[in-house]
Amino acid sequence: MDHESSRRPLADHARALATLVGPALASARRTLSVAPSAVLSAARDAASRPRVLVTDAAAATHLPGFDNSQMDGYAVRAADLAGATPSDPVELPVTAPVPAGTQPSPLGPGAAAPVMTGAPIPDGADAVVKIEDADPPAFPEPGADATVRFSTPVAPGAFVRRAGSDVAAGDVVVPAGTPLGPAQLGVLVAAGVTEVDVAEPPHVLLVSTGSELVAAGEPLGPAQLYDANGAMLTAALAQVGVRTTHRVVPDDPAALRAVLVDAPEDVALVVTSGGVSAGAYEVVRQTLTDAWFGHVAVQPGGPQGLGTIAVGPVEARREVPLVAFPGNPVSALVSFELFLRPVLATATGAGPTLRPRGRAPLAEPVDSPAHLHQVRRGRLDADGRVEMVGGPGSHLLAHLAAATLLVHVPPGVAHLDEGDDVDYWEIR
Repeated sequence: MDHESSRRPLADHARALATLVGPALASARRTLSVAPSAVLSAARDAASRPRVLVTDAAAATHLPGFDNSQMDGYAVRAADLAGATPSDPVELPVTAPVPAGTQPSPLGPGAAAPVMTGAPIPDGADAVVKIEDADPPAFPEPGADATVRFSTPVAPGAFVRRAGSDVAAGDVVVPAGTPLGPAQLGVLVAAGVTEVDVAEPPHVLLVSTGSELVAAGEPLGPAQLYDANGAMLTAALAQVGVRTTHRVVPDDPAALRAVLVDAPEDVALVVTSGGVSAGAYEVVRQTLTDAWFGHVAVQPGGPQGLGTIAVGPVEARREVPLVAFPGNPVSALVSFELFLRPVLATATGAGPTLRPRGRAPLAEPVDSPAHLHQVRRGRLDADGRVEMVGGPGSHLLAHLAAATLLVHVPPGVAHLDEGDDVDYWEIR
């Protein structure tokens, strides 16, 4: 088998990663209170670290809990207004008003009760006439003897919000898999739900490998580089609701093993950058011999690793998934976008699982290796055409920072002309 045909297709690698990582992220959960005393804390928590429900939340009460008025107006019996016309209006005596939060007396035939928006519909009434459609179009003073005239019939049910018309007691009000945001918190409280089971934000151990790496702000020595991958992937993980512990290790298997032994006890996933190719100093590949390491048919980001890895001390060692990205910065971030971000976004609910996508004509011709899925960096010009930002090189980090799109040229395509349509993902 030749080298090119042995490359794993992009879609196959994405599926393999999701199959390995997805179940590990779904295991951590906790009960979150949405009772009135805790709702503000829950709202702050959901805003800063999105939560996803792991079990259906069922309504404890009808929503609305009772028949109520959609408008300020008069609660009436529709049959009493059946013969109303402008030339022969129906005149009814006005009974006691019904403000919101009060339980009204039943409404007998031939009467009209002033009712406020959200207030209960009196028993016996079956419709509401807007105050603007009454004569006079204003409520009488409380306690005054008054009548009101109606010049048109009203249909039964007009402007009445029926109990349970939004959610009935026992119905699923927020299904499992839904991110818990402001609207979801609101409907849970309104429906009488006090507790929900939510997924815990996964904790990722992020390891930048390379003896050449120096932390940001430290002085650079000869042949050294700042650790861009650590900052970049930490930020990318945070955007999808993930907690991160970051470490930098040299090209020394003992140093990598020590970091794995000292991993926090709740780490659900290990992500590494660098050390996955077939060279002499590929520390991840040399240390983690049980994982799969190979090439995916994509540019950039060809070298990849995937498997399980032991973390923690010997007496408490456990296996967690390993996702190993290449070390070139553009390769690392493009790999994250292609393979890991969708799985994490699904688990945490932080943003859409898929990036916004589109298709537009090219502003310039593009060449691509026909055996690879090439991912170029680009942006839309003033005419809505896709223009490239920089070349295909995996070291062009400044060009990636200036781009707003990941532009996809599928395998089997060696050249696209100006004006040819191309698919893209929006990355900001």
